[in-house]
Amino acid sequence: MSETVNWSSIVLAAGKGTRMKSPLPKVLHPVAGQPMLSRIVKNLTQLGFAETRIVAGHGYPLVEAVMTNYRVTLHKQIEQKGTADAVQSAQPSDMSGHILIINGDHPLIEKEDILFFMSEFMSQKLDLAVVTCQLKNPKEFGRIVRYHGELKAIVEVKDASVETRKIKEINTGIYCVRAEVLNELLPKVTNFNANKEFYLTDIVSLALEAHFKVGTIAAKSRVAFGVNTQAELARASQYLFRKKAQALMESGVLILDPDSTYVEETVQIESGCALYPNVFIRGNTKIDSFTSVEPHSFIVDSEIGKSVQIKAGTYLERVKIYNEASVGPYARLRPETIIGEKAHVGNFVEMKKVKFGKSSKAGHLTYLGDAEIGEEVNIGCGTITCNYAVDKKKYKTIIGNRVFVGSDSQFVAPIEIGDDAVIGSGSTITKNVPPRALAVARGRQVTKENWSQKKEEEPNK
Repeated sequence: MSETVNWSSIVLAAGKGTRMKSPLPKVLHPVAGQPMLSRIVKNLTQLGFAETRIVAGHGYPLVEAVMTNYRVTLHKQIEQKGTADAVQSAQPSDMSGHILIINGDHPLIEKEDILFFMSEFMSQKLDLAVVTCQLKNPKEFGRIVRYHGELKAIVEVKDASVETRKIKEINTGIYCVRAEVLNELLPKVTNFNANKEFYLTDIVSLALEAHFKVGTIAAKSRVAFGVNTQAELARASQYLFRKKAQALMESGVLILDPDSTYVEETVQIESGCALYPNVFIRGNTKIDSFTSVEPHSFIVDSEIGKSVQIKAGTYLERVKIYNEASVGPYARLRPETIIGEKAHVGNFVEMKKVKFGKSSKAGHLTYLGDAEIGEEVNIGCGTITCNYAVDKKKYKTIIGNRVFVGSDSQFVAPIEIGDDAVIGSGSTITKNVPPRALAVARGRQVTKENWSQKKEEEPNK
């Protein structure tokens, strides 16, 4: 984007997150399905920043692994010596133009917010800007100290007087600054404070003393929401899930209980769909019109057609379901499974890597794996494709159109069943079956009349 051509960014992501009580680096904790850091970096990437530098520390290898697919560079903060030291760790001396300094643990910041910060900075023709907001309960945020309305300093809570702590305007930790100004002031920051740390906030006073043009940019309180505890992490996710639910309802999706519906931002759902309570829909899922998703269903990275019924307790992962099919209740469809139009997959059916044909049925208690099932096939209760062999390889089962499979049948792959064949109940099929044939593979029934009575009459030995 043209607005960001001359802009670079530094993302501060080195904090330990001690209060999270978790071995996972704080910035990698997921908010509504995405790591906090990924949310920030994705926004910067989509806005077209010339460069993004991430300052990591605790859990550096994990942060590096998560950031592999993003166009960023990582810099390590060796010791936790404060925010100014973190910025210095990004080696800004070779950066030019304008720099946005932003925190990696503020997951509610949106692209529009970032564009607003940049626009305000440019329109005010500032050398340094601090993004601020008003909070009813400022807690541990640094306070914005003004004199006759003009910014004079940012005071950290631990160094603030009782009167200063009463100030409601706070520092969000986001800055816009010209690169040459940052590089001139950063080396002058000292650690003469209660924590013996190098505070980035000190560049405000230094900039004013050097007669640079310093100002503030007022933001929404949401921008200041940083995650430091598991409770705050949950609040951030709740906010984003409710926001997504609101957007879906405004577009014509029926949601019975928005407070118990969890749809990630990347999901697309068309109007006329119905979402029941306690559904979780993730990733790149797409759901077409008039489909219903009943309670306790989990869907990830799947494509679902029109007028599909996803019944209660169903688990779908990387599957495709065509129009007017029904799945569940309590079905599990695993990756690379395709369910044909008007097909029915019933309760306690599991499929993995299956192409299940149009109008075919698997009513209940069945496992199908590595299989191609034709159209109008009936799969009886208790059917199993034995696709995993002793050589630890997977083999394929192919069942043609209009095949009738009796209950409690097993197919030992690799095997192929022709069109219109019938498989007798209780059969273990180990050989190919030609079209229109009847295959029965089970032991002959032996009936001994009065057998139990004779056993009772035998004397004890």
